[in-house]
Amino acid sequence: MKELRTQLGRMHGKTSRQWNLEDDCVGRKVWFNCIERIISSERYYWATINYIHHNPVKHGFVEKWEHWPFSNAAQYLKEIGRDKAIEIWKIYPVLDYGKEWDS
Repeated sequence: MKELRTQLGRMHGKTSRQWNLEDDCVGRKVWFNCIERIISSERYYWATINYIHHNPVKHGFVEKWEHWPFSNAAQYLKEIGRDKAIEIWKIYPVLDYGKEWDS
């Protein structure tokens, strides 16, 4: 895990510098902390799936999960079906999950 974090840090440094130079925003924070978490229950697993898929909607980038091009949400909905996804959302809601992680 330590080596993975080291490599992610290097990638974050290089890409953030490049993006900031391209946008003329040197010093802007591009990446945030990488924190590994153990998925310890089925509830945590499904809440995490919902959080990841819903995050672009929460931040106003898209109106529907499947419209975000950088996620597998469209494939997820195709595989399990919209009705099952709604059922999972109701059973395992996001609520305050991830609060202040990416404000």
